Amino acid sequence: MTSRAAMFEARTSFRAEERERNVRARTRRSAEFYLRAQQSLAGGVSSTIRRGARPYPLFFERGAGSTVTDVDGNDYLDYGLAWGPLILGHAPAVVAEAVAAQARKSLTFGAQHELEFEVAEMVKALVPCADLVCFACSGTEVVQTALRLARGVTGRPKYLKFEGHYHGWDDTVLVNYHPTAEEIRAAAGRPIPVGTGQRAHDTVILAEWNDRAAVERAFDAQGHEISAVICEPLLCNSGCIPPAEGFLGFLREITSASGALLIFDEVITGFRLDLGGAQAFYGVTPDLATYAKALGGGAPLSALAGRREFMDWIAQGQVLHAGTLNGNPLSLAAAAATLKTLARDNGAVFVDMWRRGERLRTGIEQALAAAGLRAVTSGGGPIFQVSFMPAVATTYRELLAADTALYANLVLALLDEGILVLPDGRWYVSAAHTDEDIDLTLQALERALDAGPGLSRPDRQERERR
Repeated sequence: MTSRAAMFEARTSFRAEERERNVRARTRRSAEFYLRAQQSLAGGVSSTIRRGARPYPLFFERGAGSTVTDVDGNDYLDYGLAWGPLILGHAPAVVAEAVAAQARKSLTFGAQHELEFEVAEMVKALVPCADLVCFACSGTEVVQTALRLARGVTGRPKYLKFEGHYHGWDDTVLVNYHPTAEEIRAAAGRPIPVGTGQRAHDTVILAEWNDRAAVERAFDAQGHEISAVICEPLLCNSGCIPPAEGFLGFLREITSASGALLIFDEVITGFRLDLGGAQAFYGVTPDLATYAKALGGGAPLSALAGRREFMDWIAQGQVLHAGTLNGNPLSLAAAAATLKTLARDNGAVFVDMWRRGERLRTGIEQALAAAGLRAVTSGGGPIFQVSFMPAVATTYRELLAADTALYANLVLALLDEGILVLPDGRWYVSAAHTDEDIDLTLQALERALDAGPGLSRPDRQERERR
């Protein structure tokens, strides 16, 4: 192998073996904890997707602002943000103090309290479709409530979802999430379950994201059975693929014309793209919208917001919405503090998050291009995707061209440099990230891309001095 070829191979592998040795040497306690956890905790983790971390799932003990610290004492600049909830960063004082104050009063009531309607009023003031609101604990729960409500209102049994969109782990929606090209071909249009043990999926109709013709065909053939169209308005769970120009407006028009409901799954985009979520950002108002993640600022909380004519079916008991911990005061205390902070000065914090996020996104693009790597980014500001592929995807099937193995090596190299990112290509930017954080991250990326010998991040003390 020529020296030039060797340099290119080193650059495109990010020296994965060396990086893994470095990480293992610094995270021995995490390795011990993972072995111990597997003896009592199924898979050693509490969510299946966390098992795939390289070289093994790390264990953390604290976080502050944009930084998280593992059990071995290593600090990382965090762009995973607990998979999205930490819109204000780790342990913001305003949220921590609100939760502590509420905990001294009561952990939960299983009954009504003032924070329920106070937070509902905040959501109503911020979200265009929110005439009425109800609370639960996870995004999966409120998606199920939204679909049940759509069936009840319309009397129709089916709903339409898009390939690659994620709407929670319930059997009824966990289809065609991340199928392979081979699975798509073999299924020939039939729903593809994600795992074994799932029941039959006879209520879902599938279409490709941004494909107007596919949606029109579905409504022409089965419109009388379609109760709702549900989508991530920005496809965050599969590449941060934006809606094509006018596509969300088209969905609004076709659902209104057919008597179906339009549901935006804003579990990720809510209070992140914009103070009013994706519906405010894109200027299209759905009938119902689901929220979680950023809503609770790190506490387990979700919400369904919608137009009064539909939400009244829940209000009057025609459609059941129940849960022991729904509207629990600890989570709502966190939400109240989070939303007040985000809404201060007409949402001025979003200007900074967008500016810093765009600076980071474009810096990553430029660094990867300068290294001779074919890479693109999509999304923007507070949430974006980095993919090794020649052009930005417009559908999930196009996203399958991305080199995920190469990206996995980059994730490992960045981890070795003290940068924590998610394995699927998503990057989250919080209100706690600073311009200095962006500088340090881009410097770490340059080191990760360096094909020369002696790759190692600055030690902890040096990073703190910077």
